[in-house]
Amino acid sequence: MYESGEDYLEAILRLQQEHGFVRSVDVANQLHVSKPSVSRAMSILKDDGYIWFDLGNMIKLTDKGMAKASDVYSRHRLLTKFLQKITGVSEEQAEENACRVEHDIDADIVKGIKDWMEKNTSD
Repeated sequence: MYESGEDYLEAILRLQQEHGFVRSVDVANQLHVSKPSVSRAMSILKDDGYIWFDLGNMIKLTDKGMAKASDVYSRHRLLTKFLQKITGVSEEQAEENACRVEHDIDADIVKGIKDWMEKNTSD
């Protein structure tokens, strides 16, 4: 999956957690992209089995979509906390950098960071 697809799935998950529902316009606002861009992305994600639309045209994650979105969001949160812990930068700066790294990082590196964080933080 492309980085942008992961970004869309993560945005859908976060919006669903915050509001309980997700509309295309909400995704566009969250990601600062155009409505046509969201429409195209939603079509691809639907065709690939990551989302579906309910009767109110609300966006819903399939089990496959939830698994992928949860994985991406989990990496995002882990990397944000890790970057804050080791560098002392603001949450905002750590989050911006985590967003860039979360798509390309190897699973064994994520596991190593997770293990380190469990040993070195009390959160």
